[in-house]
Amino acid sequence: MNIQENISLKYYNTFGIDVTAKRFISIDSVYQLQQLLKIEKDIFLISGGSNMLLTKDINKLVVHINIKGIVIDREDDNNVHLTVNSGENWHEFALWCVSQNYGGIENLSLIPGNVGTCPIQNIGAYGVEVKDTITKVEAIEIASGKLVQFSNEECKFGYRNSIFKNDAKGKYILTSVSFQLTKTNHNLNTSYGAIETELASKGIEKPTLKDISDAVIAIRKSKLPDPKEIGNSGSFFKNPVITKNQFLDIQKEYPKIPSYTVSDSETKIPAGWLIEQAGFKGKRFRDYGVHTKQALVLVNYGNASGEEIYQLAQKIQATILDKFGITLEIEVNVIH
Repeated sequence: MNIQENISLKYYNTFGIDVTAKRFISIDSVYQLQQLLKIEKDIFLISGGSNMLLTKDINKLVVHINIKGIVIDREDDNNVHLTVNSGENWHEFALWCVSQNYGGIENLSLIPGNVGTCPIQNIGAYGVEVKDTITKVEAIEIASGKLVQFSNEECKFGYRNSIFKNDAKGKYILTSVSFQLTKTNHNLNTSYGAIETELASKGIEKPTLKDISDAVIAIRKSKLPDPKEIGNSGSFFKNPVITKNQFLDIQKEYPKIPSYTVSDSETKIPAGWLIEQAGFKGKRFRDYGVHTKQALVLVNYGNASGEEIYQLAQKIQATILDKFGITLEIEVNVIH
């Protein structure tokens, strides 16, 4: 096994934070991972590096999960069942599915990261969550090295949440994710966000999977910075869900506040709107700040430290709590 020493993780995290891994190894097979776990238990996992903020050097062995491959398990006239290894790039997988006319994840195009991390976060965008297409998750239990399976139900999916962020956190390494996608009678979701507007601007009345994927990509590119150009991790905060009464109180002062009904008693508020109202949108502090087009995104303009970005996040949280009485929850995994 090729364990390297003192490796910069700048190119292994989308924030582009330059911290050092004391020891580092890239893994490209389940067998190799199981062999490693026989001798190393205290490890730090990194995959696409898209949902983390590194604030310090990592003294544990950093294990880069780079297991590739897509297998069609079975299919019929209406559905296809796929198993995708965790090191596959999510966006490339989404585009491949669109090219094959496999429906279900086209709204999740251009989300950064790898397939192996999509169940952890239960990634979602434009009215779609990945949990609605996942049939099972395979993982290695770190303590035993055994390969285990989690059904969709066992994953305990919630809004940007799963068992892998709670009870199972730090106990498993996800090695593959299985999906059920449609081949016919696709359930097209165009009602959320600006998708309908984007399609209308192109004169598209009966969209294909590719039309929806292209629309989502165009919208995301117009709002979100490319991590290859400006370091970021996409949405830094979750959209808060508040009580209906709390929403009505805020609405009295801000009649144009955008909202989404969650239930008869709960309402979801866009965190980006709250941050913008608090005056943070486009604010730059030395080499870090809040993106000019999307207040939900914190950015590294080049050489910011993870600690600086985390302190900005805390400042935003404190301001929103003081101004609106709403607690913003960080969506990104902050490594202290």
